[in-house]
Amino acid sequence: MNRINKVPEGQEKIVIQGAREHNLKNINVELPRNRLVVISGLSGSGKSSLAFDTLFAEGQRRYMESLSSYARQFLGRMDKPDVDMISGLSPAISIEQKSTNKNPRSTVGTVTEIYDYYRLLYARIGKAHCPQCGREINEQSVDQIIDTILSWNEGTKLTLLAPVIRGKKGEHVKVIEDAKKSGFVRARIDGLMVELEDSIKLDKQKKHTIEIVVDRIVLKPEIRRRLADSVETALNAANGILIVLRRVNKDEEAYSEVAAALDAKGTPYDRDAAFIEQEVFFSQKNACPDCGISIPELQPRLFSFNNPFGACPDCTGIGEKMEWNEKLIVPDKNLSFNEGGIAFYNPDSAWNRSIFEAVAEEGGFSLDTPLNKLTKKQYDYLWNGDENRILHWVYQKQSGEGYSEYKRPWLGVMSDMKRRYAEAWGESQRERMQEKYMSVSECRSCHGKKLRPEALSVTVGGKNIWDLTELSVLETIDFFKNLKLSETEQKIAAQILKEINARLSFLKNVGLEYLTLHRSASTLSGGEAQRIRLSTQIGSGLTGVMYILDEPSIGLHQRDNERLIKSLTYLRDLGNTVVVVEHDEQTMLTADWLIDIGPGAGVHGGKIMASGTPSQVMQVEDSVTGKYLAGKIRMRIPSERRKGNGNFVKIHGVREHNLKNIDVDIPLGTFTCITGVSGSGKSTLLTDVFYPAASNAVMRTEYEVGEYKSITGLENIDKVISIDQTPIGRTPRSNPVTYIGVFDRIRELFASLPEAKAKGYKSGRFSFNVKGGRCENCEGAGTITIEMNFLPDVFIQCDVCHGRRFNQETLDVTYKGKTISDVLDMTIEEAADFFAGIPHIARKLETLKNVGLGYIQLGQNALTLSGGEAQRVKLASELCRPSTGKTLYILDEPTTGLHFADIMQLMVVIQQLVDKGNTVVMIEHNLDVICQSDYIIDLGPEGGTGGGEVIAAGTPEEVALVKKSYTGKFIQAMLERERLRDEKN
Repeated sequence: MNRINKVPEGQEKIVIQGAREHNLKNINVELPRNRLVVISGLSGSGKSSLAFDTLFAEGQRRYMESLSSYARQFLGRMDKPDVDMISGLSPAISIEQKSTNKNPRSTVGTVTEIYDYYRLLYARIGKAHCPQCGREINEQSVDQIIDTILSWNEGTKLTLLAPVIRGKKGEHVKVIEDAKKSGFVRARIDGLMVELEDSIKLDKQKKHTIEIVVDRIVLKPEIRRRLADSVETALNAANGILIVLRRVNKDEEAYSEVAAALDAKGTPYDRDAAFIEQEVFFSQKNACPDCGISIPELQPRLFSFNNPFGACPDCTGIGEKMEWNEKLIVPDKNLSFNEGGIAFYNPDSAWNRSIFEAVAEEGGFSLDTPLNKLTKKQYDYLWNGDENRILHWVYQKQSGEGYSEYKRPWLGVMSDMKRRYAEAWGESQRERMQEKYMSVSECRSCHGKKLRPEALSVTVGGKNIWDLTELSVLETIDFFKNLKLSETEQKIAAQILKEINARLSFLKNVGLEYLTLHRSASTLSGGEAQRIRLSTQIGSGLTGVMYILDEPSIGLHQRDNERLIKSLTYLRDLGNTVVVVEHDEQTMLTADWLIDIGPGAGVHGGKIMASGTPSQVMQVEDSVTGKYLAGKIRMRIPSERRKGNGNFVKIHGVREHNLKNIDVDIPLGTFTCITGVSGSGKSTLLTDVFYPAASNAVMRTEYEVGEYKSITGLENIDKVISIDQTPIGRTPRSNPVTYIGVFDRIRELFASLPEAKAKGYKSGRFSFNVKGGRCENCEGAGTITIEMNFLPDVFIQCDVCHGRRFNQETLDVTYKGKTISDVLDMTIEEAADFFAGIPHIARKLETLKNVGLGYIQLGQNALTLSGGEAQRVKLASELCRPSTGKTLYILDEPTTGLHFADIMQLMVVIQQLVDKGNTVVMIEHNLDVICQSDYIIDLGPEGGTGGGEVIAAGTPEEVALVKKSYTGKFIQAMLERERLRDEKN
């Protein structure tokens, strides 16, 4: 069977010749154009080097070169990848697995631009309400008001009122006199009709409402001119507000309509009377006639929390504020002031003691009294003070030279801390106070809704814009499907709703129907962020483009994977070339063309092991991917599941986010998987509740814990370790070997060499973070950063050390012919062989190799590691430590970005941990791994509000029998497939 197949004759193709970027071994390969192409292979084999660093880089570069020189000056220069020739390229769009904007103002709604359409929708057809009383407010022109009144039944008796005073204290003599001078003869004062000629005396201590009677009219066709004059007069007199009393007789057609309107508003009326009267409010501007509150003109900016016009003025549109936290200031109310009960104040300070002795005396308690023994009144005085009670205290100067006497009110601990914060010297002192005594909490003004009250009082379909963003994508689709609009509103909103529905459908199609639009973009996983960008590209409808994606299936349940694949094939069917770097079996089998790179990782990779249709690749003996797809290599399903050591950690009443008061039992001494569709509550359960609760109890940490009732069984655990996908370092100086601690041993080795000893070099000489041995031109970075102001910074290789990081004197010291710089350039696999004779170095390197990281360089910049790679570095770091057999390991999808062969290697390590008596709990979607577990906790049934329940719990075989479980269905199919393979073999 051919290892590398040619694209069939007559099919358009992309031809790559002599690709040598990174570890690629001068490869030649063909890809069919306008097809779905999957590139697979072991982690580090060169997939991304081919897809992103060669194909995408060259596609982008050529497109940039087609632009004018004026445009190119703003885009920066793009280097040509190391490749001899690429033909058949299209403009390239990269959809990588990088996190979205970490700005706290960025949400799913703003990233997808759906929120922009929401703002436009609310500005055009939104119904304004008074933020105070909730009354609907309509902005109407004089013509609209007149047309509305004339649409009522002929013969209807109307009274037009101009509300000149609304709920204001005073006698209002001038207002009444002005009305008389203007020729008006009647008014309704506090609900009663009066003649203005009568002697009217109002109580100046009470609030009054005065409405001038402008006209009384019986509706007739010829009345329009008179009605127009009266309406304009009333609007001018009452600053744009008009009240019309509409009187309807019981025998008129409009009676039932008016009665229904009165019932809806809860307005009482005599059902036996011959007529009823309805008050109808009209306004030329958005203002409440009762409360006098004006609503600004409805513009899109009013609904933007990123614009001062619409943002909550208190939190400036973030929805959260840094507030003083009483629990941090008073961490233990069992303590007295003298025992440090108020953490902010040192009880040994003479100044603090002089004040609080006076406070205690005035409040009637002692500084030795535990804070929880104070009466409510005493504690309130201590905390909030009393500005009406003068406090007298004397401060004896520490020098012994006299004293100072003070007389002023005590305003409380809270006010005193705020004053000290405002007067603090320097930003660092304020930051220390924030860190110790303040925490981020929901804004009290907008209650986390980010917008000002006027914006939140505008509704569409009975929901304000924030309520709408709180719905999941699926719920929002249903909301717009059932939205009832008038004919005019439908015409106005038609195009807006079309765009909104299209974008919501795209999100649903890529498996993100559980997301809410108000969710912060910073909380999205890399896979979710990538699928959001994918949905945006689907919506753009471009053709003739080459899309390159980086493992879009990450974090996606198998149920949702089919929809993702449909989205990829849809992009292809539009007339695009879709190139996907992927390990997912289902995606690989769906591909039109499959390229397998290998055979190993790093220097052992970079070769095309197979190229062709999936069926052709399956027949190539040298292809690990082909063998996996054909079932020739696989993870054997355990014949027996571990029962555990008989102990359980039980967590009860978990109610955080979408979890519905669930109870979860985790057997100790087992390998447990938390499964479920995306958004079902897995991360909430494991990382927001279970881990922080267990760590706080066992490790004495102080993590914030999600809502739950109780947790038991932790006495059977002596250590809790969470290994997540957060970066292992925040600067380019961080790297895997410094994180795992092996670089210290390597530096000590170099310092112990005879040549280093002769020169008096210590281990610090071989650190690129310390002066002495490093290159001072680049300060050990190997590159020089050139700031480009409004353009991205440019990194160029240091022209002194040429990227080697150290000065020449340090590089003169060698071990087995290798300098310290050469060692940092080695892959972990090479270094493990190189240091094989030094156990304390080799052991840690072997551990990194065992978790599938043999291909990365020792000195690789930590910022270039993916989330999955960073997680495996942390796992290796923990594996290097001695195991007690009672450790609880918590992992979040450690198989992210791993090829099947790497997963097999990782699972050996995981199973060894459990064999030693430890407990491993992980969130996982990979079916091979799930079927290896001893116990499964499956959440669902859906994502978002449709999830949060325990659907099934037990061994994989037991979960497979639960019909309600989506995971169970896929497990059952997997177990059946493996059974048939066993019988065949």
